[in-house]
Formats: sequence, C-alpha cells, structure tokens
Amino acid sequence: MAALQRVADKLASQSAYSYRRDPNVPAFSDEHPVIVYDGVCVLCSRSMRVIARGDRAGRFRFMSAQTLTGQALYRHYGLDPVDFETVLLVDNGRAYGKLDMITQVADQLSGFDRLLSVLRIMRLLPGRIQDWCYDLVAGNRYAVFGRSDVCIIPDASWRGRVIDEGERISCPQRML
Repeated sequence: MAALQRVADKLASQSAYSYRRDPNVPAFSDEHPVIVYDGVCVLCSRSMRVIARGDRAGRFRFMSAQTLTGQALYRHYGLDPVDFETVLLVDNGRAYGKLDMITQVADQLSGFDRLLSVLRIMRLLPGRIQDWCYDLVAGNRYAVFGRSDVCIIPDASWRGRVIDEGERISCPQRML
C-alpha cells in the first residue's frame, strides 16, 4: 500500500522543518521558500525562469535536485532521488509537491505569471485525478520538452537566488 500513497500525503505526514532534524540532509538556507527542481529537465528549468520573473519580490530560492541537498531532501520525504516524480516547494518548513506546489507558488507570483493560479480549479478534482494530470505532463517532460546533458545554470537575473553548494551528483552545468 505504501507505493500507492500520494505524494501530497507523504509530504503532509512530515512535521514542519523535519529535514532540520535529519542528519542526512545538509543544512541549507530556508528563510525563503525553496523550489527543488530537476536541473536537466528543460521544462522544469524554463518554469523556474518564469517563476523567477514573476516573483518580483524575490522571495523564492531555487535548488537543483541534482545537488547533494536536493537529493537528500527527496530521500527525506520518501521520494525517488533519481527519477523525480515532482518538483518540491519547501515553504515555512513544509514541503509541497505536484499540483499543491504549483498552486502555492502561483499564489505568490505577480503579474501575468499569477495566471498559473487558475490551476486551483483542478483542486476540485479528486486527488488521484490531480496526480494523474500532473504525472501525464511530468512523465513525458523529457520526450516533449527535452532533456539537457547538463544542469542548466540560470542567467544573471536570478542566479543569486540559487542555492547550490557546488557539488552536483549527476550533471555538469550549462548557462540558460
């Protein structure tokens, strides 16, 4: 049955800031919301650029899932640290994934990018259908949008908001 547990339930089962008590998760700056994303996924990397642009207050920080800390966070939350089934948002010590992550982020954006919050309508659907919709896109992201051979480094406009301890597990870097 554990394999059928929804990501939202896995994440909600952890207490706030539980990763701070996990000796396998390196300490990282979490005073701002942190988005952990697949750094070789073209869709994910470009989505982070859209979020950075829409985050005029500069609240969000970004971390590649290929970093040691990114990998440790995925393991801490019981998620696969190699085949990333969701982008993670860690905000006020709580983790959000899949559609919950998208709507949490969209609510904090400004301008045109805030239109992503219309996805809240999907919250009316049962959780398993929400997950199916997210998984449909996530499962085909490399085939449809592409995969880079390297972790894409953000451009100068948001590079200072990237949490990167400099040690990547599985990919070199390239400018975006």
